[in-house]
Amino acid sequence: MAWGSLSGWTARLPDVSSYLAALDQGTTSTRLILFDEAARTVAVARREHAQILPRAGWVEHDPIEIWERAVEVIDEALAESGLAASDVAAIGITNQRETTVVWDRATGEPLYNAIVWQDTRTAALVRELAGEPGVDRLRERVGLPLSTYFSGPKIAWILEHVPGARERAVAGELAFGTIDSWIAWNLTGGVDGGAHITDVTNASRTLLMDLRTLDWHDESLELIGVPQAMLPEIRSSSEVYGEARVSALRGRPVAGIVGDQQAALLGQACIAAGEAKSTYGTGSFLLVNTGSEPIGSTTLLTSVAARIGSEPASYVLEGSIAVTGAAVQWLRDQIGLIDSAAAIEELALTVPDNGGVYFVPAFSGLFAPHWRPDARGAIVGLTAYARAGHLARATLEATAWQTRDVLDAMREDAGIELEELRVDGGMTANELLMQVQADVLGVPVVRPRVIETTALGAAFAAGLACGVLADAESLRERWHADRRWEPAIDADLREAEHARWTAAVARSLDWA
Repeated sequence: MAWGSLSGWTARLPDVSSYLAALDQGTTSTRLILFDEAARTVAVARREHAQILPRAGWVEHDPIEIWERAVEVIDEALAESGLAASDVAAIGITNQRETTVVWDRATGEPLYNAIVWQDTRTAALVRELAGEPGVDRLRERVGLPLSTYFSGPKIAWILEHVPGARERAVAGELAFGTIDSWIAWNLTGGVDGGAHITDVTNASRTLLMDLRTLDWHDESLELIGVPQAMLPEIRSSSEVYGEARVSALRGRPVAGIVGDQQAALLGQACIAAGEAKSTYGTGSFLLVNTGSEPIGSTTLLTSVAARIGSEPASYVLEGSIAVTGAAVQWLRDQIGLIDSAAAIEELALTVPDNGGVYFVPAFSGLFAPHWRPDARGAIVGLTAYARAGHLARATLEATAWQTRDVLDAMREDAGIELEELRVDGGMTANELLMQVQADVLGVPVVRPRVIETTALGAAFAAGLACGVLADAESLRERWHADRRWEPAIDADLREAEHARWTAAVARSLDWA
């Protein structure tokens, strides 16, 4: 099912031009990208923020710093573009998902640093919550296993470890939000009437939202210990929530909120069931649109793809891969095999194949579809013949094979056969990797002309809400392919190589 026409609810704003602003708040930086009506980039501003690592397994951000960076990039991008605020039709927000902020409603001060999605401090709590029923005890309703990955246990940790926090949360004095909520609240006024909201995509990554009702799930709140009074209102991904009351975009509508991976799906115009994208960064995220009904899985995550206005929500199956680009960084920073991430392609091209070498980069376990925290990195198949080029090629192939494993699980759970895979993220500049990806999947791989698909998805959501974009088909009109890679190896060879990869994965298990 594709998302339908929005003519029944769209709030049209004829007095403004058709530029769209996307505030992209990521794990390492915040960006503001201005797009014109044809989805061309007009201006970009980017600022990094500190990674706070108090101890092993703990990852934090300063929410105040994140908000300050957001204002800075808004002001910088608008100044760079030469546009006035009135030239911008609307603002869309996209964000690192699961990262958790709790703040004082009266002062706007965070009670604690933001606990980042990568943080694993809640492992003992998750085991306790799982109990005898196991980590899947909430999965039927929320689509997710109990995990340190998601927001619910992070909220519980803050309420437990900050003195007086739980009592204040019950009394309604505290607000919880993922980063989208924190940005939206501050942008729309903060302590002076800021909107305490989130959208369905981000709410579906908390462990606390019922996928069918699109409302907070009482059983999950009770199990994890999260007071209803601290939760934001769940809204659609594309509607006018209010107007910006600070920054150079003061007065402009805030009209789109989409979690980063779902935003990339929207930016890739994957708006019908069976369409899929994979984003390649430090890790990788493969999402397939499954239409208007959530599809359960024991190995993948079920989340909301988006809800556009009052239309029914669409859903996704998602496979999260922990280490892809990070394996290249490891070769560069820890091993010294390459001087830059880009150099891996040249090194890998010095050999015709992997020489029998397979690299499973399970540095902190394997994510989807294996979910094996006991796995550790393994390089297998070494002989005296192996040299640096083989290891470089095996590293790239590891990204492709992990993606294949996720896609196989999606095929099994959803019965979906892809016609193509749309790709984005920094690693798509590696053309050898993209060809290998097409080869191991057996389907074409397509890179778009606009590679900032996460920000573009947020801009699309805002554009749909304010009438700059009329309907879902207008997204397709603005998506253009840059490069397409067709499978180029024999199917028998593909399956033989996959069998060897599977054997390598088996050897990475039971180490921790």
